[in-house]
Parts: sequence; C-alpha cells; structure tokens
Amino acid sequence: MNKTNRRLPVQSVSVFQTPAFLQNQLRRDIAFFHPRCIDPNGGFFHYLNDDGSIYDASSRHLVNSARMVFCYALAFRLDGKEEYREAARHGLQFLKQKHYQPEYGGYAWVLKNGVPIDRTQHCYGLAFVLLAHAHALRIGITEAAEGISATFDLMENLFWSAQDGLYADEATPAGEVSSYRGQNANMHSCEALIAAFEATGDQRYLHRAELLAHNITIRQAALANGWIWEHYHADWSIDWEYNKHDSSNMFRPWGYQPGHMTEWSKLLLLLERHSAHLAGDSEWLLPRAKALFDVTVPLAWDQTHGGMVYGLAPDGSVCDGDKYFWVQAESLATAALLAQRLKGTGQEANYWECYDELWRYSEKHLIDPQQGGWYRVLHQNNQRYGLDKPPHGKTDFYHPMGACLEALYAVGAELK
Repeated sequence: MNKTNRRLPVQSVSVFQTPAFLQNQLRRDIAFFHPRCIDPNGGFFHYLNDDGSIYDASSRHLVNSARMVFCYALAFRLDGKEEYREAARHGLQFLKQKHYQPEYGGYAWVLKNGVPIDRTQHCYGLAFVLLAHAHALRIGITEAAEGISATFDLMENLFWSAQDGLYADEATPAGEVSSYRGQNANMHSCEALIAAFEATGDQRYLHRAELLAHNITIRQAALANGWIWEHYHADWSIDWEYNKHDSSNMFRPWGYQPGHMTEWSKLLLLLERHSAHLAGDSEWLLPRAKALFDVTVPLAWDQTHGGMVYGLAPDGSVCDGDKYFWVQAESLATAALLAQRLKGTGQEANYWECYDELWRYSEKHLIDPQQGGWYRVLHQNNQRYGLDKPPHGKTDFYHPMGACLEALYAVGAELK
C-alpha cells in the first residue's frame, strides 16, 4: 500500500472515522475479557483461548499484569462504570503484592501460583508498571501516585545512563546490568513517561520522554540509514547479528519492526501535542513522525494478501511475513493522528485512506466476528495458526484499545 505518497480526492467520512464505531470497538474488546479475566484471588488470568476459556490459570507475566490495568482504566474512561475502576485497582494491588519483590526492590518477570519463577529485572516491564500507575491515577486511584515516582526512581537507579541518554535493558535481581541494549524498552518507557506527565503534570517525565525519542529516532536511527534498528551493544553501536535466526521472537525479534517504526511515529505526535511544555525546539517532532510513517507503510504493506508484515531485513525485504494484530493497531492509530495533525494541508486524505484500509483489513482478518477480540497473529496469507501459537494468550488488548483511544482523539471525541 502506498497511500502516503499520492494525492487522493477528498472523500466522505468512513464509518471507521466515527466516534460511534470506535466506542463500540472498545466496548467489544472490553466485553471479551470482562469479567472472565479477573482472578478473585488476585490479578488477572492471562492465558485465554479464542473462545475466552482459560487454559493456564496459574501463570502471570509482569507485562500482561500491568497492561490489563491500562485496559481497565480506558474502560472506565469510556463508560464510567465503577466495576472497571475496581478492576484496575485490583490489578494494581497484584503488582504491588505479588510482582513487587521488596527484598531487592524490583518486579518479578514471571509468577507461577503467585511465586516468582523468573526474577530478572527488565526495563521493558518497568515501563509498563509505570504506565499502569499513570493510567490508574488518571481515573482517580490516588494511591497510584506513589507508584509513579517509585517506579521512575527504580528505572533511574537501575537502568538509566546519563552518558548514553537512554535506558539499559535487563538486570539480575542483584542489579547486575547485562550488556544488551534495545530500543523497545526505551520506546515503551517514552510512552509511559508521557502518560506519567499527563497524570501528574510533572514536566521531568515529559522532558525525559523527549530525550529518549530524540536519541532513538534521530541519533540511533542515523546509524541505520534513518530507520530504527532493534538491538545494540553496550556502547549503543548496532548489533546486526542479535537473534538473527529468530525474527519472530516475542520481545526481541531480529530485523526492522514496521510496527515499532509507526509506534515511534505515534509517540512523536503525542510529544508534539505537549510541545508547550517542552524545554527546547519541538519543530522536529512532526516531520520526523511523518517521515517514519511514510517510509514504513509502503515497504511493509503486503500487496498480495493485505496487512502489514511483522519484520523487514536490513535490505528492506520481508524477513517475517506474519500479520500481528498490534502492528495493524499501532499503525492505524498513527495514521489517524497524522491525518488529524495535517488537517487543512491537503495531505490528510492520504492518511485517512491508510487508516481506513488498515481497519478494513483488521475487520476482515484479525477481529473475531463471533467471540470478539483480536487474533494475535496470522500467517502471511492471513490463515490462522493452531493453538500452539502464540504462547501468551489473548487477554491483552492494550494495543487495539490504545489505538481506539488515539483514533477517538483524532476524530474529536477524546475519552474523559
């Protein structure tokens, strides 16, 4: 799809651009997992089949535990139901009581029956803990305020490098930081810091978010012809070989990630939204956001089967053609924000068409018409995988719900 490089005639507003459609989609996503995902003994069940049945009731992953707080916070902002706010509070308590490990001050990555089985500390995980607290505070869960500052301090003490202007990625429970560096943890830290600013008004979070964004999308991207590579050595030089034979890795896939390119574009637009509070020049944000999106979508779009592919090799060829729900969701959100931001320039129709096309593809292939929710991943030809893939269930609708949140902003119907 090459929607961003040609002028399209102004068209009538599609159903995908209406608040009613987006609000209905949010409610449909919420209805899939509520209340079946709530574990009365603490936290949420993470491992659900496509029909909503639970296939693993004992395992908990830090990322999903935190993301579900975000999902319920959005649900409360949409409909104001107290049960949604209580579910978010329920999830926040589980983070504090089970994932948090007071003996070393970090968060357990994986739990089994409430007992840590992987205590590795990941900046990626802490970013979502920060995001959960920020969105919880935004819906009036006042005890989350302390969690915002405490999590930021933990990230600062464990992973921050003032010399590099970026976060490291992984550490042992004792705090020994590994040599691996990755952009993904910094991307989600940027997102969480923007949310922390929006919840508290504390500008240090926004300034740190902008620094991360500049250092990844400008400085580090300059090492890869303007694109954003995923993996780096300890000195932040590119590691082209890391996971070279694992382009579908859950957290550290090899190759350029089109979904991360468009996700960074979205974050740059969120930063620009708050440009009045930024300390320095913010005029770079919109052009860089637009450039990232414009170069990514035409290369990642599958001209035969539709949808955006998962991974691209350094030469721009497809290295993983699978279709992931989150790639489409993040990209359509960014398309909507670009269309809204460029309104009146003559360019917005291209982005709305791209947005509509991504929704059309997602409705046809990724959104379950019977059970609700999204299929997590499809083959390149849009056929579904068997029950063995993916291994992380489908309770987590953080990406599509977040996409609807930003699309609602773009169409002028922002949530409370």
